[in-house]
Amino acid sequence: MFHHQFIDDLSNIAPAIWDALFESDPLVSHAFLLACQQSGAASIQSGWHAQHLVIYQESVVMAILPGYLKTHSYGEYVFDWSWAEAYQQHNLPYYPKWVCGVPFSPVSGTRIGCKKLDDPLIQYISDTLNSHCQQQGWSGWHVNFLPKEHSDPLSHGNTMQRIGVQFQWFNRGYTDFEHFLARFTARRRKTLKKERQKALADNLSIQWLEGDEITTELMDQFTHFYQQTYLKRSGHLGYFNQNFFRQLQHNLRDKLVIMVAKKDHDIIAATLSLKSHDTLFGRYWGAKEHYDFLHFELCYYQGIEYCIKHGLACFHAGAQGEHKIMRGFEAVFTYSNHAIIHPEFSAAIGHFIDRETTHLREYQQQCLTLLPFKKDVPI
Repeated sequence: MFHHQFIDDLSNIAPAIWDALFESDPLVSHAFLLACQQSGAASIQSGWHAQHLVIYQESVVMAILPGYLKTHSYGEYVFDWSWAEAYQQHNLPYYPKWVCGVPFSPVSGTRIGCKKLDDPLIQYISDTLNSHCQQQGWSGWHVNFLPKEHSDPLSHGNTMQRIGVQFQWFNRGYTDFEHFLARFTARRRKTLKKERQKALADNLSIQWLEGDEITTELMDQFTHFYQQTYLKRSGHLGYFNQNFFRQLQHNLRDKLVIMVAKKDHDIIAATLSLKSHDTLFGRYWGAKEHYDFLHFELCYYQGIEYCIKHGLACFHAGAQGEHKIMRGFEAVFTYSNHAIIHPEFSAAIGHFIDRETTHLREYQQQCLTLLPFKKDVPI
């Protein structure tokens, strides 16, 4: 028989127990989520009240769902603002809601850490979360950006499956960047090469830094770039602070890649990515000043080159961004699952998702037709 508990402090569970269920996914690792917690990025004050669901069989941890009780929908990237507005129009509370996911991340990955997601475990998860929603007055529970092989069986229960579209790069066995460009039409290949030339036109150079090469001084410099870029763009310093990035530098050093652009030996821009055994996750960017096409160079092209050199299969470069299509990023589906406790709202949201799904499937096919590849080269 299963039993469970909700924990609000990751310090109360051993990293080895947690990470054993999430394999090599760095964004859902104990160290990454603990940095979110201890830096204050994901806290009660920021509207991310940790309520991680830990499921046991006798004394053995069988499954973990990293979860948060949310009082808003910021930083989730699965947009449900219209659902919250509909609740408000009927004088009903949409918040709090329970969300399983990674704070401030649109990256798909393991969300239900377990050895095997079978029917008894799915039923227990659903029954437990439904019961807590009803008892605690939560409007529902959501599992964001989980893999299709987990989303499908979860949707066979009482959750609704919702898709999204992102743009990702896939390694088709390329030997180098020129091999990748050989798939492009002549016009698009010429345009992309010009972009790269312009990005490095002012005697800029690019350097990749990993492991012990990532010093505290470098991480602090990157943090400054990241916060100043956010300040210019959004009027705030971003979701993460120096404490968060320093914790990554100390505790996830072997999973980090920092790519820097230098001018006269001074760093003027940088991007920070995380990596697993087969995937590069491009996450954070900042620059001292604007240079034409430098964002594309650091955040896209250098990531592609890194994946080719290190034999990584996939490059996640963040959410949205149709401009990625012309740079060889393919439209793929993402998945999330949703359980809404109020029966009438559950039915209405289900109809909304059905209509949205039809539109997004058409959109994804349209995006695939816009790829810059030669027509006789299969995707």
